[in-house]
Amino acid sequence: MSGLSTFKQSFKGDIVTPDDDGYSEAISRWAANAERPARVVAFVKDTDDIALALKYARTNNLQVAIRCGGHSPSGASSAEDGLVIDLSRYFNYAVVDPEKRTARVGGGTLWSTVENEAIQHGLASVAGTVNHTGVAGLLLGGGFGFLTGQHGLVIDNLLQATIVTTDGTALTLSESENADLFWGIRGGGSNFGVCTEFVLRLHPQRRTVFAGRVVFPASVLDDLMKVLSQWWTTVKDHEGILQVLGRDPAGNDCIILNMFYNGSEEEGRKNFQRFYDLKPVVDGAHEIPFESLNTLSNEMFVHGNNYYLKSVFQSGPRPEITKSVFKRLSELNSAPGNEIQHSYLFEYMPHRVAVTVPEGATAFFRTLRGITASSLKWNRNTPSIEDAAKRAGRELTSIVAEAEARVSGENNSGYGNLSSDPQVQTTVNGVQVPDDSNSRVLFGPNYGRLQRLKAQYDPENVFSKWFPIIPNPDA
Repeated sequence: MSGLSTFKQSFKGDIVTPDDDGYSEAISRWAANAERPARVVAFVKDTDDIALALKYARTNNLQVAIRCGGHSPSGASSAEDGLVIDLSRYFNYAVVDPEKRTARVGGGTLWSTVENEAIQHGLASVAGTVNHTGVAGLLLGGGFGFLTGQHGLVIDNLLQATIVTTDGTALTLSESENADLFWGIRGGGSNFGVCTEFVLRLHPQRRTVFAGRVVFPASVLDDLMKVLSQWWTTVKDHEGILQVLGRDPAGNDCIILNMFYNGSEEEGRKNFQRFYDLKPVVDGAHEIPFESLNTLSNEMFVHGNNYYLKSVFQSGPRPEITKSVFKRLSELNSAPGNEIQHSYLFEYMPHRVAVTVPEGATAFFRTLRGITASSLKWNRNTPSIEDAAKRAGRELTSIVAEAEARVSGENNSGYGNLSSDPQVQTTVNGVQVPDDSNSRVLFGPNYGRLQRLKAQYDPENVFSKWFPIIPNPDA
């Protein structure tokens, strides 16, 4: 590799190559099937290190990936035979200012760090639903979570960011400074540079909430969906449900509700009484510390398994669709020789606050749509098992998408942060470029403006690992 020794001499952080101790750990990812053998992993220490790493990658024609939490199921934080800019070692911090109600968060920080620090001051940020995901990946893709009903998306609570662009320039982004790029990163993903720091707005938060896993047998699905549909018509901003269709540890088909009510146990149980009247077989919901809320799904998404996720949107609870998905899930899980754990997720988080932000105010294409996703997990990874998982995931989401007439097909990209499908290359005028067909659907009417920004800040398309944007100054 040209100039590796010079690169190392100037670099303040840590450089790991395949011959070094710790290489396997450096390329490991949350999803084992998202790991790729990088040529260089650069644990950057400051913005100068990032500029050096980008220069080295360009000089050696290496694909660049950015690793924050390493949670991308598509492998967007990995680069086969390329260079990974890894923020997890030296940009891992959360500093809370309780008077300003803000948190200064490093680009390699996990949400657990933010939540544990903020709640010590009676504050919280909108986050996701799994606390070992990275702040940057979730945020840049939009960011839904249990507090979305009260405070909007994660990007709606971003006050400022620092980014290093492809030429090594560090820029501060806010509504008043480099506002064009600030617009672009709020939903545009990692397409414009390496985000090293964020300033998040925090909100007052009670120290305990009512939440937990409540499990129902398959026999009550029809009645449960009636109750869920009724609940959704009057849902309050300070509650939510994450519904999982799948199987319990004993192999029985079941429905899991991760319930959330931002209040006491007495209030929460009263609020969800109609669900409890259906007599769940497991009641794991209690008044718990707020910082435990986003650990409820951690055991479903542990590190080191193989995963395939595919998302589509849904307008709200649709009992007939849920019943069709559940029937097909049962068939897939019961198939002879099956090694895949098939499940399906429906997120019922109120979006009223999120859609008060005007369409076009951020790069994230927002309409009143709910998130659903196939979630497939397996241990022994072979091409045939992975192919089977992909086929099953696409089949299950197709059941939802094809029956969901209220969310048009051309707008039903699903939630980008829950996509395992890697970005592919296509040939244009004899040149290999990223295929942006999925990006056009994901970003909708905002795509043209994103293309113009891309032409300004990353005309060579250095950053193209997550829903790539093709530079076009005339879009």
